[in-house]
Order: sequence, then C-alpha cells, then structure tokens
Amino acid sequence: MYTGIFVFAGTGALKARTHHMDIFGGAVIAFATAYGGGTIRDLLIGAHPVNWINDYIALALVVGAVIIVSFFTTDQIRFRRTIFFTDAIGLGLFTVTGIEKSISYNINDGYAIIMGVITATFGGLLADILCGEKPDLLKRGELYATACAIGGLIYILLKKAGIEYNLGLFVCVCSVVCIRIFSKRKRVRLPEV
Repeated sequence: MYTGIFVFAGTGALKARTHHMDIFGGAVIAFATAYGGGTIRDLLIGAHPVNWINDYIALALVVGAVIIVSFFTTDQIRFRRTIFFTDAIGLGLFTVTGIEKSISYNINDGYAIIMGVITATFGGLLADILCGEKPDLLKRGELYATACAIGGLIYILLKKAGIEYNLGLFVCVCSVVCIRIFSKRKRVRLPEV
C-alpha cells in the first residue's frame, strides 16, 4: 500500500509540475492522486474512517514524493515517460490494494475488481479534473481502466488458485504495465459508443 501511495503521489507531483504549480499546489495534486481512489472506494464499501485518516506515514510519503519531484529536473520527453511508467505501476499496485480491502469488507469478487479499478483510477481522475485536463480515464486512447480490470481479474484467479500474495501482486502489476505499454505502442483502443 505504501509503495502505491508513494508512486501515485510522485505521479501527481509530476503532473502538477507540467502545470507549473508551486509546492503547495503540487502537494494538493499529489494528495488527490494518492488518496482519491481509495477514499471513494472506502465511502462506497462503508469503511470508516477512510484509508488516510490518522496515517502519518502515508502523509509523509506524499510530502516526501513532492519534495523529491521538486528537486528532480529532466527534459519533457523523459518526463512524460516517467509519468507514464509510474502511473502504470501505481495502477497495478492500487488495483490489488482495492481488491484486498474490498474482500476484507465481504464484497464479492466481481465487485472487488470494480473497487480495485476505482481505487486505481479515480485518484488520477480527480487530479486531472483539478488540473483542468480531460481525465485519462475518459479519453479514447490507450487502455487505462481496462488494464486495471484485466490485471484485477488475473489477480483474483491467481488468488483462487492459491498463489502466494506477493507473487499475485507482482503478476497483477506486470500485467497492468504490459497492457498499458502494449496499448500505447500498438494504439489498441476500445470501440466507441
């Protein structure tokens, strides 16, 4: 969980940098990216308090990610690649986190996958809205939420097969990252409505 928070906070801080925000604005976007999806999930499944209340370690990770990003400079092409890869890793990590939290609240497997997708994608959705961008989740383009759903389904199947948690987590994250890379390179898209 903490790895995912740090990765998504870094992704949010990098996004804030592309909009030339100050360090406070970067912290707001990093916080929304890291906690938005988990907060919405917790509200939907009735988990109280929500995941970030009273968690100083997670808050310190967000602040740390913002500080690290504020000292890190690079060219725009590398910058966009970094955002893409950190976002893909975060998607996989948060998909599993959302699934596990949902299962612990007796949510069935199908809805647990949906909660995993919400956990993974709605923080980025909130950050995009706060930055005045069309959210990646709603863009016709590379597979985003679909990658999470496929990775989540793979994770559930591995879990049912008795595969150890860390191996299932690794396979889920790799699946999401590979689907994101493949869909971007090959321009794989879902059909329009």
